[in-house]
Amino acid sequence: MKIYLAGPDVFLPDAVGIGRRKRAICAAHGLTGLYPLDNVIDLAANDASRQIFAGNEAMMDAADAIIANLTPFRGPGADAGTAYELGYMAGRGKLCLAYCNDPAIYADRVRRFGDVASNDGRLVDAHGLTVEDFGLTDNLMMIHALELHGCPLVMPTETPADIWRDLAAFETCVRMAAAR
Repeated sequence: MKIYLAGPDVFLPDAVGIGRRKRAICAAHGLTGLYPLDNVIDLAANDASRQIFAGNEAMMDAADAIIANLTPFRGPGADAGTAYELGYMAGRGKLCLAYCNDPAIYADRVRRFGDVASNDGRLVDAHGLTVEDFGLTDNLMMIHALELHGCPLVMPTETPADIWRDLAAFETCVRMAAAR
């Protein structure tokens, strides 16, 4: 089984090493991990971003499943690119698994970034926009896509000391994929 390894891990200073660790965990369970940074891209080319997009979609098309890192990235929710990749794979009927190393509820995460108040029975942010408050850890579309197209979101009971390099929840997803 080939697994596309999605997530903001590609932005870490040690992104290549994280990819190696994830691929090794997959291999230990009889799976093949496809890491986005394995694509050969000419970053100096005028169309580098298009090359990255095409390479990642080709990897997803070749994969049987996705394991997405939905740990909040640059805000209270998952990385936008990873959310796209999860939707892409769900839309193609492929097995979808994901993990998040921040077990906090989404509304609580939003509070970390600004004022949230109750207004007529709903939560609103400082701009008066409704804050999704269903007791879920991220946007309902991602959480329910996982339930319908794979397995519920995997999370630790407590936030690990290093949310970007702790791969225990990732390995749980790998085990779940291997059991399929």
